[in-house]
Amino acid sequence: MDLQEKIRNIPDFPQPGIQFKDITTLLKDGKAFRLAIDRLAEPYKQQPIDIVIGPEARGFAVGAPVAYVLGAGFVPVRKPGKLPAEIVSYEYSLEYGKGSLEIHKDAIVPGSRVLIVDDLLATGGTTLATIKMVEQLGGTIVGLAFLVELSFLNGRQVLTGYDIGSLIQY
Repeated sequence: MDLQEKIRNIPDFPQPGIQFKDITTLLKDGKAFRLAIDRLAEPYKQQPIDIVIGPEARGFAVGAPVAYVLGAGFVPVRKPGKLPAEIVSYEYSLEYGKGSLEIHKDAIVPGSRVLIVDDLLATGGTTLATIKMVEQLGGTIVGLAFLVELSFLNGRQVLTGYDIGSLIQY
């Protein structure tokens, strides 16, 4: 099955000039969704993974099922003001602006082996912010797994030194 055929392109969203890669069309197809999750998890099945992290919001949709497949815990990384306990935060750049993310301070035990899973690698800002928070809390990044990668935005260059995998590249 060609997973790229399951991704819908939305021109000029969220602003003119952006070609938004809509994964909801893949997620609603049970066979495609299962295949995508299995393929994201496969490289990590023989590695000890303690925690899978999924950045808000589409990272929840792919990160949580990958955690389930790997038998790992799942930790959401949220936008500001969404987490009720003590947090660590980090500000980062998006391909079309700035953002900030937060994680519970007690979400990562020092020495935890962490896999970050998200729907999209664009400029790498969201992932780098997540990495910085995990490392600040003492976690070790085992890998970074993405459903879609926008190669022309050079996100891999921002994430040099980390094991990066993506299923679909544009």
